[in-house]
Amino acid sequence: MPLYMDRHDVPGASAEEIAAAHSLDVGVQSEHGVRYLTYWFEADSGSVFCLAEGPSIEAVEQVHREAHGLLAANIIEVEPGPVQAFFGSVPEHPVGTAYSESAVRAVLFTDICGSTEMTERLGDDRAMTLLHEHDAIVRDALARHAGREVKHTGDGIMASFSSVSSAVEAAIAMQRRFSERADDPDAHLDVRIGISAGEPVSDHDDLFGAAVQLAARLCSCSDPRGITVSVAVRELCVGKRFLFESRGPMALKGFSEPTQVYAVDWR
Repeated sequence: MPLYMDRHDVPGASAEEIAAAHSLDVGVQSEHGVRYLTYWFEADSGSVFCLAEGPSIEAVEQVHREAHGLLAANIIEVEPGPVQAFFGSVPEHPVGTAYSESAVRAVLFTDICGSTEMTERLGDDRAMTLLHEHDAIVRDALARHAGREVKHTGDGIMASFSSVSSAVEAAIAMQRRFSERADDPDAHLDVRIGISAGEPVSDHDDLFGAAVQLAARLCSCSDPRGITVSVAVRELCVGKRFLFESRGPMALKGFSEPTQVYAVDWR
């Protein structure tokens, strides 16, 4: 059965009102072959994200229309694997229970600088060994800071965090581990890291599409051994003991306007 996620913008709604709407969905869903699995509700932003199984987008939408008339601003089809990777556990509450839970996730990319030159200089076997060592360092940091690997990109890893500050802490831990190898020409790795934060459904057709695109671009514009983050990451880390340095507005591929970016002083 296809899996869908939608987005509702309901400023001023309470957790009790959203729970009641979800109960109404569950009450009529079987008539349309749909099963609403869970939802995320952020009271501050008034955003609701519903996760449902159904035969089609139209069937999922019809449940909302018939149950309470609160139609989604956008609905996308998603795959179970990425949902699990990005979110980890999903909200599990009895139907009708009022709750708030954020759907915002931090997205982190790593990228080994000059991987082609590294392979030419060291040979395939040694370059592959260094890639595996990169992977081990990154995965260790993910495990220590509650990150989840979404996928391997070939020269790096994409990961997701429920906590934005944990994503920055993990990036700092990675760079410190990589810096310990800097004095060995046959073992050192220059790695770029980019971090963004965002919601699962925006104006893209992919799960966390906007956040993924921005994190990838931030990674590509980061200095070797650098950590570059978005405005949202900096704002969500207010009060934390991180040092952010403005790199000014930068032109990023795929973005129509220059984007304000920040570097994390991890040293």
